[in-house]
Amino acid sequence: MSITSNDQKYIWHPYTHQKNMVSPIPIVRGKGAFLVDESGNKYIDAISSWWVTVHGHAHPYIAKKIYQQAKTLEQVIFAGFTHKPATELAARLIPLLPGEFSKIFYSDNGSTSTEVALKMALQYWVNKGDINRNKIIAFKNSYHGDTFGAMSASSRSIFTKAFNEKLFDVIFIDTPTVENLNVIKTQLEENKDGIACFIYEPLLQGAGGMKMYDPKLLDTLLKYVKQQKIICIADEVLTGFYRTGKMFAGDYMNEKADIICLSKGLTGGTMALGVTACTQNIYTAFLSDDKLKTFYHGHSFTANPLACSAALSSLDLFEKKKCINDIKRIIESNAKFMDILSLNNFKRRIKNIRQLGTIIAFEVETEQEDAYLNNVSEVFTKFSLEKGVYLRSLGNTIYIMPPYCITGKQLKKVYTVLRKFLNHE
Repeated sequence: MSITSNDQKYIWHPYTHQKNMVSPIPIVRGKGAFLVDESGNKYIDAISSWWVTVHGHAHPYIAKKIYQQAKTLEQVIFAGFTHKPATELAARLIPLLPGEFSKIFYSDNGSTSTEVALKMALQYWVNKGDINRNKIIAFKNSYHGDTFGAMSASSRSIFTKAFNEKLFDVIFIDTPTVENLNVIKTQLEENKDGIACFIYEPLLQGAGGMKMYDPKLLDTLLKYVKQQKIICIADEVLTGFYRTGKMFAGDYMNEKADIICLSKGLTGGTMALGVTACTQNIYTAFLSDDKLKTFYHGHSFTANPLACSAALSSLDLFEKKKCINDIKRIIESNAKFMDILSLNNFKRRIKNIRQLGTIIAFEVETEQEDAYLNNVSEVFTKFSLEKGVYLRSLGNTIYIMPPYCITGKQLKKVYTVLRKFLNHE
C-alpha cells in the first residue's frame, strides 16, 4: 500500500479536524530548509516543522553523531545508570543557561519538561513543610503543553475545553504592560502566601498567537515575584536556542528563573528530548534522609543517549560562526520585510506586525475574531504549499519561523509567497 493509503487507514494526525480531512502530503526526505514529497515537489519549511528544526533537515553532522552513538549505546535505564552523552550535555548546558542553575533533569519533550517543573516546584514547598504554598500563577493566553499539569497551567482555550473540569485551578494574570503592572502586583499581593510558583513563556507566547511583550516589564514583574519568594519557571521550550535573537529569552532580563524548561531546538529538531534545569536551592529541598522527599518522577526514555548526542552536536553547530551569522542575517532580512509589510498596501488588510529575533508575525483582518479557528488558516497553508512554501498559520495569525540554514534566496521566496497571498482575492 502507498504512504497515503496506509495513512488514511491507520493514522490519527494531531491538531487536525478528522472528518473530511485533506490527505496529508507524503514527505520522503528533507535537506536543509527543504521538505521533498514522493512526487519530487520541494517545499521551503518556513516554520521549522513546528519550530524544532533549527539547523535544517537531515543535517549531516547531527546524523553522523547519532549514527556513531547508535553503534555504541542506543538506550539504557537512567535510574542506577548514567552515560557520557547525558553527563556531557548537562555539563555543557549549565554554563549556557540564563541564571545560576545547578542540576538538570531529563525528560522527553516540551510538555513533560514543564510537567516536571511544576511538580518540582510544588513538591519543593511540600518538602519545606509549607503545604499552603500550592497555587500556580501563569499568564493569560499561555500554552505549556498537552499533558494534564501543563494544560492546567495553560490558558483555557480550544486546546483544553474538553478537559477544563478536570484541570486544577491556576491564577491567571495579564502579560505586563505599563498600564497594568500595578494591578498585577495587587493581584499577586492578595495571594502571595499561597503561591508556589509562576510559570511563563518569556517574551513570546507561541501557540497563543505569537504574542510578544516587553523584556523590561517582564524583568520588573520577575523582580517583584522573586521578592515574594515565589519560584519562577521559564518555559523556554520555544524561545531557547536563538529564536529570540539571543541564546535564551532569559538573556534579555536581569532577573533569572529558578527553573527553566527546554526542548524543540535542543536537539536541532532531530530527536525528542526535554530538559528541566533548576538552581541549587530547589535541588537542596530534595536532599533528605526522608525518602518521601524523593522526586518520584521519570520516563522510560529519560536521557536517551541518541537524543543527548543529537543535542551535543546541535550545540557544536551553535558554536560555529556561520550559524550565528545566519541567525543575524535572518533577523536583518525579517526587519526589512517588516518595513514592506508596514506599508500595508495589500488587498487583505493586516495588523499588529511584529518581530522578535528570527520570528515575524501579524494578523490578517477578517470579520471573524482573532482566534485559532479563524477561517484564514483553511486557505493559507494550501495557497503557500501550491507555491512551494510550507507555512501554517495559527488561525488568522501568520508567522515566519525559518530554520537558520535558510538561504537569502529561499527567504526571499517565502516573502514573495506571503505578499502574493495578501494580494490574492
